[in-house]
Amino acid sequence: PMPGVDIKVSDKGEILVKSPGLLKEYYKNPKATEESITRDGYFRTGDAGFIDQDGHLKIIDRAQDVGTLNDGTMFAPQFLENKLKFFPFIKEAVCFGDKRDAVCAFLNIEMDAVGNWAERQGLGYSGYVDLASKPEVYKLLQSCIEQVNQDLAREESLSASQIKRFLILHKELDADDDELTRTRKVRRDFVAEKYGVLVSALYNDAKECFIETQMKFEDGRTGITSANIAIRDAKTTQSNLELAA
Repeated sequence: PMPGVDIKVSDKGEILVKSPGLLKEYYKNPKATEESITRDGYFRTGDAGFIDQDGHLKIIDRAQDVGTLNDGTMFAPQFLENKLKFFPFIKEAVCFGDKRDAVCAFLNIEMDAVGNWAERQGLGYSGYVDLASKPEVYKLLQSCIEQVNQDLAREESLSASQIKRFLILHKELDADDDELTRTRKVRRDFVAEKYGVLVSALYNDAKECFIETQMKFEDGRTGITSANIAIRDAKTTQSNLELAA
């Protein structure tokens, strides 16, 4: 930080800042002051992050959107989802882990990218559901997850939030089905409730799970789509701390 600026991270992962240039208090608003400034004078930024091994501050999410695993590890779902969506084969991702022992994920394939990949592999398919269920596609996306896990293993604060299990949804998440906002942000709580049977299957070591889902078509009609969805494990990587031990 700049001279005179002190930065630390709270036990909940929120970034706290103190400097001579910060406000002392909110004018005639003691409640706002108490909510924004700690007793020892640090300003609560509302951002979550961590200080890496090189002493660099990394901001990963808004503090209000960050949870914790049962072992106390910070769980930043949007940070994990964005890392997954960096890969061209993954269109959407939804990560679960708050108040749980491990992180698991739903994935949507990017139809064009995975379809082109399948054609180059000589892999035939009849449509989205068929392509998303292919073992070869599962291996492709598993390799993406395991690359993310390798990155997470390098950060002591996030190593335990590596993704342990995943599945590929049989349909694309859609704003018309209330699974995304109109700006294409995942409605995580709604998705967790709607696909609760799949979330449970991820955490009870099931190898597959059958589901029927109502969906809306572009012309306003509704219909039911069903699938027997495979569930796979992803390899995790030992952290530097674990290797040193």
